[in-house]
Amino acid sequence: MSDDKMLKEFGKKVSEVVQGRNLTRQETKEMFYQVLLNEQPDLQQGAFLVVLTAKGETPEEIAGSWDAIFEIDTMKVNPLTPEPLVENCGTGMDELKTFNISTAAAIVAAANGIYMAKHAARALTSTCGAVDIVEAFGVDVECDVETVKHSIEKVGIGIFNGMSPMVHPQALGRILSQIRFGTILNIAASLANPALPRYGVRGVYSKVLTEPVARLMKEIGYRRALVVHGLNADGTKGMDEISSIGETKIAELHEDGRITNYSLFPEDFGIQRATYEDLLPSANIEEEALNFLSILCAKEHGPKCDIVCLNTAPILYLMGKVKDFKEGLNKARETIESGQAIAILRRWVEEQNTCPEAGLAKLDYLLAQI
Repeated sequence: MSDDKMLKEFGKKVSEVVQGRNLTRQETKEMFYQVLLNEQPDLQQGAFLVVLTAKGETPEEIAGSWDAIFEIDTMKVNPLTPEPLVENCGTGMDELKTFNISTAAAIVAAANGIYMAKHAARALTSTCGAVDIVEAFGVDVECDVETVKHSIEKVGIGIFNGMSPMVHPQALGRILSQIRFGTILNIAASLANPALPRYGVRGVYSKVLTEPVARLMKEIGYRRALVVHGLNADGTKGMDEISSIGETKIAELHEDGRITNYSLFPEDFGIQRATYEDLLPSANIEEEALNFLSILCAKEHGPKCDIVCLNTAPILYLMGKVKDFKEGLNKARETIESGQAIAILRRWVEEQNTCPEAGLAKLDYLLAQI
């Protein structure tokens, strides 16, 4: 196909989406191939992302974009673990900016024998993304996927840097670094995990996405999943985490393929409601890292510890470690108090590293200040 014809065909489909037409999975995949390979001008690429977002992405469209990202722009690994891999990531781009809750929850879950394969990015609209925070306390985030695989196998946790060319060599980092609004890529790209977990707890930036993303996860091979969107006290703004401020909307994908929808409130877990101010991130990364480590060292017992335990609970529940979320919250709290969480973090810094001594020195420097 000539360049001019390719431009026209792509533009024609963008116009059809503007009119409300849903693309098929194959059509979306083909268009995303062209975006990832930079075969379309930036204006057409941006227009494509905007019109899909404005129309509202269907599970088939998100699956098509995931197909393209996973097939041509994801380095793949297969960690050999005695239990299934789990991921817990958020889409970002939510309205309520909090400290990095899901990363702390992943560490606590790993301390309970769950194999966590995280796939995350640097901050785009917040102070500190998952990649930024783990880098701050010594994890090597610019390593290759084999190093991450080794860490998952040895320690039970590893993180793939979604903006690194060593993980997504074609284009993902280029595209994500240029946009500051929620698009289909926040969902599809975050699911393009090199280790392809089949169990997940996923936060989304809008409550209308919980069930569609659960259906998408079923479509691309997840066996069990929880998709969550937490709200503030009056329900006007949300976060891609389970909320300790207000209601949380959840879509649960069950082993038999059913999807159920329900809501949870902080009171269901027996914890006091927090305020949004309690959960705000720090102004700089070092201060954020110190606050993060204070939680894992059991020196912070307030709202920040509560919400970390709150978001560990669904991981423990998903993998059959507890019978319900409330038991999961209590188990998460016990894990932190026992010192297991900070111990697993130290092992993670040592294993996911091309220079373990430098990583551990960075961690020890921070721990000495707590």
